[in-house]
Amino acid sequence: MAEKNAETVDPEKTSLVDSSMRPKIQPAALEDGRTPLTPNGSQHDPEAGKTERGSALRQVLAAFVAQLGTINTGMVFGFSAIAIPQLKEPDSMITINTESEESWIASMSAIGTPIGCLTSGYMMDILGRKRSLIITEIPALLGWILISTATDIRMIYAGRFFVGLGSGMVGAPARVYTSEVTQPHLRGMLTAVASVGVSTGVLIEYALGSMLRWNICAGISAILPLMALLLMFIFPETPSYLISRNNPQEARKALQKFRGSTYNLDKEMKALVDFSNKNNLKRLTGLREIVRALLQPNALKPFTLLFLYFLIYQWSGTNTITFYAVDIFKDSGASLDKYLAAVILGVIRLLSTIFACILCRKCGRRPLTMISSVGCGLSMIGLGGYMWLKDYWVDIGVTPTWTWVPVFCIFSYTITCTLGFLVIPWVMIGEVYPVQVRGTIGGLTTMAAHSFVFMVVKTYPLLSDLMTRHGTFIMYGCISLFGTIYFYICLPETKGKTLQEIEDYFSGRSNTLKTGRIGHKPKILEIKKGHVLP
Repeated sequence: MAEKNAETVDPEKTSLVDSSMRPKIQPAALEDGRTPLTPNGSQHDPEAGKTERGSALRQVLAAFVAQLGTINTGMVFGFSAIAIPQLKEPDSMITINTESEESWIASMSAIGTPIGCLTSGYMMDILGRKRSLIITEIPALLGWILISTATDIRMIYAGRFFVGLGSGMVGAPARVYTSEVTQPHLRGMLTAVASVGVSTGVLIEYALGSMLRWNICAGISAILPLMALLLMFIFPETPSYLISRNNPQEARKALQKFRGSTYNLDKEMKALVDFSNKNNLKRLTGLREIVRALLQPNALKPFTLLFLYFLIYQWSGTNTITFYAVDIFKDSGASLDKYLAAVILGVIRLLSTIFACILCRKCGRRPLTMISSVGCGLSMIGLGGYMWLKDYWVDIGVTPTWTWVPVFCIFSYTITCTLGFLVIPWVMIGEVYPVQVRGTIGGLTTMAAHSFVFMVVKTYPLLSDLMTRHGTFIMYGCISLFGTIYFYICLPETKGKTLQEIEDYFSGRSNTLKTGRIGHKPKILEIKKGHVLP
């Protein structure tokens, strides 16, 4: 009889409960519901009866402040769209006369951005997530001041470089900080707030540019990085980072601030410490150690995955639309006022991004990515096709009709793009990398992403001359449609998975994340009689 009872007892639970404490568990307490059993069996523990979910408000506030700087990124993206048309006007205090100057104003920020990404990645692992977020706002603030006080085009170039540097530095720390201070059920949605921030910044800049001169817009834009810098002092460092630096006491205090007093801290603290021990997390001080860690499968595999994701996403033409929105509306043949159209585009982008954050929690990464790749491809091909037809009509002396078509294509492109492309890869930066080098490789990933931004934005005028504008948009659409095959086969579903489960998948310790790979089957853990769960 004793042997039979022994077989029905969960070995994992019994191993976690101190044998000296077992007599204190009373049967009556189990039946009346006043002291519910926690997953680790520690009913006797002072944490018993506390919730398994921490304060959502505290996690939302921390995520919002950490990602406040991403609004600045959107402002950087949107500024060139409103500044370039104004700088082309004859009465402008600084004028641009060539396509080269125009493209450098648009793309100069994308030169500084990859440098910022690489710098902040290394800085995040050395100085911590919080300090990095504070430091990132300094070049952004300096850049906007330079632009607002510019007396020649060289000062605009310098300012654009520094705001780009700041926007690059903030990307990885904001998302990694958010992913490390939030619980799995909130992580996807709150990490996606960064994309909402970018869309908000684009809208703010479009709206300001429709009413004010470019230099005044730049001066107003400087307020935001200053706010982000000051507010970040309120929040602590992330528990994961503190544990990786052998500071569990501070990690517990930080976790308490992020979760609240009614949360069962012991369970999550134990999981964090066990994960640190399991993966032998220690501070990497030498270049050789860092490189060795970056070349491990759990870092190299997700980096390759996201590198190709960003390559496809950026070459679908996303930032061409964002950076040249006003000029594209003008050249497309749309009858709507170009500045009004840009503002409406910004509103649509913001609302779509908010909707995407909600969907990210409910639908997962794979389906939203598929919606973007197919929707962006069809929209770009539709826009390019109409622009070709418009040029044909002009050549034969026919007045273009159906002027709503390019507006519809641009708006539909923006909606489908924000549902997946503008949210999912940025969310995954905070999910798929090992904590030991999460900052460094997160910086490398954002550096690659913004290098693609520079390539796309800088080459758009050149490609327009070589292939025509409609040919360029059709090319973007074909790249996006081709990417659908890659996403279906290779992109894993990380929705609802813990950071530990995701790292185990890329390390090869488990095979539980869903992809569309042919012959792919999840690994099922089989328990044989007499075996103890791992």
